[in-house]
Amino acid sequence: MKILFIGDVFAAPGREIVEKYLKEIRSEHNINIVILNGENSAHGKGITEKIYKKFLTMGVNVVTMGNHTWDNHNIFDFISEANNLIIPANYANSVKEGLRYKILNYNSKKVAVISLIGSIYLPGPNKCPFETADQLLEEIEADIIFVDFHAEVTSEKIALGYYLDGRVSAVIGTHTHVPTLDARILPKGTAYQTDVGMNGVLNGVIGVSKEGVINKFITGLPNRFTVFESGPRQFNSTVIEINDITNKVENIYTINIKK
Repeated sequence: MKILFIGDVFAAPGREIVEKYLKEIRSEHNINIVILNGENSAHGKGITEKIYKKFLTMGVNVVTMGNHTWDNHNIFDFISEANNLIIPANYANSVKEGLRYKILNYNSKKVAVISLIGSIYLPGPNKCPFETADQLLEEIEADIIFVDFHAEVTSEKIALGYYLDGRVSAVIGTHTHVPTLDARILPKGTAYQTDVGMNGVLNGVIGVSKEGVINKFITGLPNRFTVFESGPRQFNSTVIEINDITNKVENIYTINIKK
């Protein structure tokens, strides 16, 4: 089995490049399941029903979210019926909307997809991702478990990877939008990468126009960040290959396109 995980899809440029390459990649790499982080897909903040349904028609099986889950209020109009969209499982218990994980059935295998959000520099209140992972692993019965860890701090991502090593199939990071070169299999068998990267325009600052970000760093004053839409695009994703008999991870590799 091969799982393709597509990093944060940022606004229209991200959606366009995913649509351009996903079918080709699925065919060339014999992909069985596609997971995509969609929390930035609606103009950089949140997701809409139209975009969510478009991802499904492209062949995406599960859409994960993150700290921008609620930024586009259209989500409240469809989230109760969005059976293939999951929010971070460690959101506060007071958050009643949304699925906390998704279990897919593929060739008699149960594949669980979990989203967790980091505890450092991200808005809360959120529960501890480590404790939430423990609770979910007691509840979930699955052959393969994939974790999207949407976190700011690399040390927290690496720590969770080791914490879950041997207990889940993969821990792949999102949120920082820059692909890391550390895709590997950890000592006890879990596939790990600190950040899969983003999908969108290449020459902005993680998806937005350079000028506003530079000016904010220089002046310290608030600036309006606008989606950067011109120039070359980037497609960043990671593939996890799992043995169909043993359910053990055999390989992890990245697919990174810049055009």
